[in-house]
Amino acid sequence: MSTITFRDAVLGDEGRVLWFIRALAEYEKLLHEVEATEGDLAAALFGPTPRCHAMFAELDGVDVGFGLWFYNFSTFVGRAGLYVEDVFVLPEYRGRGVGRAIFSELARRAIAEGCKRMDWWVLNWNAPAIRFYGALGARPMDQWTVQRLTGEALAAVAEGR
Repeated sequence: MSTITFRDAVLGDEGRVLWFIRALAEYEKLLHEVEATEGDLAAALFGPTPRCHAMFAELDGVDVGFGLWFYNFSTFVGRAGLYVEDVFVLPEYRGRGVGRAIFSELARRAIAEGCKRMDWWVLNWNAPAIRFYGALGARPMDQWTVQRLTGEALAAVAEGR
């Protein structure tokens, strides 16, 4: 049986991170929404003030999955949380424990950083992922509705309009 190992993304890996993001977006039927460039990811992951972090899951030295996360803050808890932006395992490697291993690694990191929780979103149609998250012990936060400002609406609020 192969061992799943992890390696943090380093400068020069931004192309591989983008490749995984695009693979995830294709799976989610959202490839048309990917605007990120390697330059964007290099700045976000490795700039003077990193905004996020990424790691790869490897099986026999091959990148078979990745995770990308950042830290948020809960005023109610008074502590940081780890927000999982993306986790993706290549389809041909699913069912081998890679996804669970990625979430376990992220949970270990969250605890080591003093985080009190991990959060993420899942598309409502993604029944396999919802079942997987339930098996991990995650519970849906369906009493909350996600809100988002982008484009002209974001600019208008920034300008006080």
